[in-house]
Amino acid sequence: MTTTTAGRVPMSTADLHAAVADPVLSSMNFLNEVMDRYPDAISMAPGAPHESFFADMDIGRYVGAFSRHLESRGLGEAAIRRVLYQYGPSRGQINDIIAEALRRDEGLDVRPESLVITVGAQEAIFLTLRVLHREPGDAIAVVDPCYPGVLGAARLLDIPVVPVAGTADGFDLDQLRQVGVAYRQRGRRVRTLYVAPDFANPGGARIPLPARRMLLDEADRLDLTIIEDNTYGFTAAADDRLPSLKSLDERGRVVHVGTFAKICLPGARVGYLIADQQVHGTTTAHLLADDITSAKSMITVNTSPISQALIAGMLLEHGGSLLSVASAKARLYRRNLTVLLESMDRHIDRSTGISWNEPDGGFFVRLRLPVPVDDALLERCARGYGVIWTPMRHFHLGTGGDNQLRLSCSSLSEAQIEEGVLRLAGFLRDVTEER
Repeated sequence: MTTTTAGRVPMSTADLHAAVADPVLSSMNFLNEVMDRYPDAISMAPGAPHESFFADMDIGRYVGAFSRHLESRGLGEAAIRRVLYQYGPSRGQINDIIAEALRRDEGLDVRPESLVITVGAQEAIFLTLRVLHREPGDAIAVVDPCYPGVLGAARLLDIPVVPVAGTADGFDLDQLRQVGVAYRQRGRRVRTLYVAPDFANPGGARIPLPARRMLLDEADRLDLTIIEDNTYGFTAAADDRLPSLKSLDERGRVVHVGTFAKICLPGARVGYLIADQQVHGTTTAHLLADDITSAKSMITVNTSPISQALIAGMLLEHGGSLLSVASAKARLYRRNLTVLLESMDRHIDRSTGISWNEPDGGFFVRLRLPVPVDDALLERCARGYGVIWTPMRHFHLGTGGDNQLRLSCSSLSEAQIEEGVLRLAGFLRDVTEER
């Protein structure tokens, strides 16, 4: 047995779960490390909320608003303290407030008990995958490129991941159908599909209404459950909002995942899921949310009651509406996106073989370059030109992102966006001239 100089027995990576060595699990940390090394660079990498919205954040006021709400329902001072300070129910404590907001904003008539309040959308996705994927060979299909949090969760749970090509209208439905049939023929199944219908991270694509209906029909034919991520839907203009897959779902094919990170406060770490499907067991039927709640109780026990109170207070102060809370933020993000696209049109030369998409919402724009895009190129850009972005290969299962990068505009001022694009244009001009 080999020991270290301190007498300790060293661990081997062979003794650890294989997923911890997967690059997808370290992609977010990598970008943080780059930003730490180049603090003066303009970072167009993170999809973080704009910090101007935190300036007048009065957490005590929002918690107080929720406390008064509890008092109006007949709770006394001691009972309110227990709600705020003690362990809470795993399912959550603000389910009724969120259910009413979803009814008001999305036309979703969901019972509070069909909701589970989670530690961000990431826990919601992880729990849903854990509960739905029983058989080892059953796969999750994802739109490629895909949010790495989904890929990492699947790897940690040993769930096979099947890519479906992303398109300008969201994804290739024919390919999804072919993949589903192929799995059936091998005695397995595509159990779930992860999709973000509105301005997906990182692709920025949006699924049109007819394609949403077609997807629900295909999910029924393939007998799969859709995990719908609604993180960026709030950034759509009021006259350009599309119904969520969940609001169109008449056959119980959709588990809807949402988060308050972009709408309210990322530091609160509060998300939610809707799992109103009926599960039939050996005795009586119950909600899928019941099983997800049981799984949550073994992972995080419950979502922070103080964090839930903060989110509920913000909703209550805005008339119980998610869209009302998010309206000012949505305007800023749409404006930032417009500034980014207009600045790119002015400063980046398309004749050199550079192209990009032009989404109507969300945080992200993708650039395609005539040169390979990797971490080394990012390092060179950060060091020599003072601007940071994300290589798209961090989001692809294969090699589809090898010539692409992602820009984010959510956390920057208009002046920073303009300056960042100017620096990026100089960098792109130099690297394309070197070909």
